[in-house]
Amino acid sequence: MTDKDPTVLLAAVERLRSSADALGLPLELDGAEESRTARRELVQQLDDYVLPRLRSLEAPLLAVVGGSTGAGKSTLVNSLVGAHVSRTGVIRPTTRASVLVHHEEDTRWFTDKRVLPELARVAGDGAEDDPTSVRLVPSDALPVGLALLDAPDIDSVVRSNRSLATQLLSAADLWLFVTTAARYGDAVPWELLRTAAERGTSVAIVLNRVPPEALEQVRLHLASMLRDQGLGKSPIFTILEVDLEDGRIPQAGVQRLSGWLDSLASDARARSMVIRRTLTGTLGSLAARSEHLVTAGREQTAARDALLSAPRTAYREALAGVDDGVQDGSLLRGEVLARWQELVGTGEFLRSVEAGVGRFRDRVSAFFTGKEVTSDPLGDALQTGAAALITSHGQVAASTAARAWKQAPGGPPLMAEHPELSKASPDFADRVDRLIRDWQGEVLELVREEAGARRSTARFLAFGVNGLGVLLMIVVFSATAAIPTGAEVAVAGGSAVLAQRLLEAVFGDQAVRSMSVKARTALLARVQKLYDDERARYEQVLEEVSVSDSAVGDLEAAASSVEAAR
Repeated sequence: MTDKDPTVLLAAVERLRSSADALGLPLELDGAEESRTARRELVQQLDDYVLPRLRSLEAPLLAVVGGSTGAGKSTLVNSLVGAHVSRTGVIRPTTRASVLVHHEEDTRWFTDKRVLPELARVAGDGAEDDPTSVRLVPSDALPVGLALLDAPDIDSVVRSNRSLATQLLSAADLWLFVTTAARYGDAVPWELLRTAAERGTSVAIVLNRVPPEALEQVRLHLASMLRDQGLGKSPIFTILEVDLEDGRIPQAGVQRLSGWLDSLASDARARSMVIRRTLTGTLGSLAARSEHLVTAGREQTAARDALLSAPRTAYREALAGVDDGVQDGSLLRGEVLARWQELVGTGEFLRSVEAGVGRFRDRVSAFFTGKEVTSDPLGDALQTGAAALITSHGQVAASTAARAWKQAPGGPPLMAEHPELSKASPDFADRVDRLIRDWQGEVLELVREEAGARRSTARFLAFGVNGLGVLLMIVVFSATAAIPTGAEVAVAGGSAVLAQRLLEAVFGDQAVRSMSVKARTALLARVQKLYDDERARYEQVLEEVSVSDSAVGDLEAAASSVEAAR
């Protein structure tokens, strides 16, 4: 803590709390679970301790009694209070709910949600087995200005108990860390003690159940370990191994500890030093803890961007494939070519067109009046071919995007949860058919608009709107520019060249070019919309599980503001 404006610091911490809470880390990346735990613990400590303490520096000192299973925490609390306020026993875990003992005059500080806002307040014995509650026990045995909170075991076999113990210790002004002569070297307590040292938390060690003959040796070893961890100034209170009286340690065994706690409560300056030391240390830890979360957030956004890129690339390539397939003449083979030749004949008709308009008119009239012929089969063949092209590329895009997700960080769990993304939507084929039909309708409208006053001419009437529309589709499915003779004619039997010349005979060269460009552009626009809708399935999944760039930036800025204000 510094002499800077406390209201500025409070506002900065409130902003940090909001930013950290808003930072989701949903993608399953390496280390993501640890980062989520760190984020949850940061938000909890801000809610449970930092913000309440900043708002009420004069509130009672909260000492949390924590330690390993069987260390005698509840027995110690009962002994300090001189009454059975916290359940003890040999069956583990014993302490399931939190027990907060305070002087009657301090009740107002704990009945509301000032500290530990997530935990419900209850009185009496009804909440002993409810880990979501804190049981308030007023006692005149404690001095005004001091409260004791009995926490669950830090190494409990029950995960929720371990989590609650960590949360409660993070809410403390002072840790009363209870261990025994037999277990003071256990790994789990020292992990928490190292955290306390890093954050500048005020810690007092209670070495319980010490055999008298081992007192000096154990105490010296423990003091050495504390110095190595940066806790050399932490007081050590030893309690000898004695017979309990009515389930409590005899008063003489806890007299030194009890007197020390009384002096803290009665000395406003000493109490303030403990409170400010812990608060200052916790505030000083926020920058590094926030930076860890910022890094985790950036990893999430990088993974999200990679996941977004995969379907975008896949469907962009699919659209390019359709574009190529529309222009390269491949749709003018097979069934389309057969239906085309049924409609206009073979090379003889081509030669008649090349011979001149007069023979062209005669051939067309004879063809359409001499027998009943329709362009519908050709239109159907074109629809089938185009639908197959669009469907095939769409299905490949789906499988390509899914394969990329299965190989990308954070992607496998999403694919496991959404296996439907590995293929096109169930109604994809139907939507493609509808797309082609709608586009064909658009092509016919182009023909009608371009025909204008030509609708009564013999050349227009010879083919009609449907026939001319099919001819325009033939041109679109070959190229948008003038179609050369030579190799392409040989491949498609001259169908594209013939279709273009027939259209030019009705509309003119420039009009045909313009219509073919418009028709092709309209088709690709429809395909792009279809593929965009398919790609949106992946983006929708990511929207539900992704972190925003602004959330990461907000957290980084909030952490900087705390540093500047403290």
